[in-house]
Amino acid sequence: MSKPVILAENISKQYQLGEMEPYVALRDVIAKSLNPKKWFTNKESHRETFWALKDINFSIEKGEVIGLIGSNGAGKSTLLKVLSRITSPTTGKITLRGRVASLLEVGTGFHPELTGRENVFLNGAVLGMTKREISKKFDEIVEFAEVEKFLDTPVKRYSSGMRVRLAFAVAAHLEPEILLVDEVLAVGDTQFQKKCLGKMDEVTKEDGRTIIFVSHNMGAIQSLCKSCVVLNQGKIVTIADTDKAVQEYLRLTNSQESGTGPFDTKIKNFTIEQIRLSQMQYSKPLITELLVTNNTDKELNNIRVGIQIFNSQLARIMTVTAKIDAIPKGKHKLEISAEDTNLPPGNYSISLGLGLLDTGIFYRPQLLFFEMQPTSVIDPFIVSRRDVLGSCPPTDYKITQLS
Repeated sequence: MSKPVILAENISKQYQLGEMEPYVALRDVIAKSLNPKKWFTNKESHRETFWALKDINFSIEKGEVIGLIGSNGAGKSTLLKVLSRITSPTTGKITLRGRVASLLEVGTGFHPELTGRENVFLNGAVLGMTKREISKKFDEIVEFAEVEKFLDTPVKRYSSGMRVRLAFAVAAHLEPEILLVDEVLAVGDTQFQKKCLGKMDEVTKEDGRTIIFVSHNMGAIQSLCKSCVVLNQGKIVTIADTDKAVQEYLRLTNSQESGTGPFDTKIKNFTIEQIRLSQMQYSKPLITELLVTNNTDKELNNIRVGIQIFNSQLARIMTVTAKIDAIPKGKHKLEISAEDTNLPPGNYSISLGLGLLDTGIFYRPQLLFFEMQPTSVIDPFIVSRRDVLGSCPPTDYKITQLS
């Protein structure tokens, strides 16, 4: 049985809050030596401590792509800095088997006065590569980063996006066994983010490299990672497959932001079994399909459906509402078509709200993640949700009896 590439054992990291201890100059030491009473005049300061990480344990095998998710301040960046050996853990032990490359901040590892060409060789040397290895990959790096025109320009004159492109290109092409990627990719445009995700997927499948990926873009996390570590207040909440981990992350996020978790109250005699997007193309109607079941012996009237659309940063950008006159008994396909959404290409998520007169109100956040395509309709995908209960562009709806 092979040993894990990354092994974290009881990792904790403590920081001290408040002002740093005053700097002691040589003259202060001499003055105190001449007057020993001064050694006892200063009261000892008591500074508050803060645990950024507490008792972190996990292991990652070769070739795995692990998502690291959590709200701001959960400890994600601190954990990556510990793994990168930028900072040492207060307690615990990290075992790394292989060379590590990290993208934690824009321009990390670059010297601003050096040119892009010089920084490629500098960064490669920091990663433990020989000059011959770097030269062999140099053309691929420049082509991927799309900075050939500015290659002999000092990096200090690069935009943040150009720095990210070059830094990622170096880290991805110089073959480290372990790659740590923070939210730094969010600086790049959508096209480059997609390019980076494709490259990360390629190096894990073909080269067997291990990646830890931090992002608030749940669409990117779901497309790249098979499992995730969820952090909250410096502790691991769960380590699970990506779908379960994302749901736990969203539950924590909604709980922290609104003061309450998602609604768990069942709507009496009414079930939503599935939510699906059948059309998601810029300049065309956004069509959402719901499989719903009316478990009563009569039709249900005056049903209101609300579909909230969030961008990749989980900021609400649009709400689609529809008033359904009646749903007969039995199982039905409900299609809600929203005109003129004009969502630009990118990653989005959908939250669903539903209200039945005299029956109840249901709301479930982030039920479905999707990517808006610029030119052609992509293959529709389905997210099943058994027993899920449950200003505005112009909308229309259609009901089809299924049983």
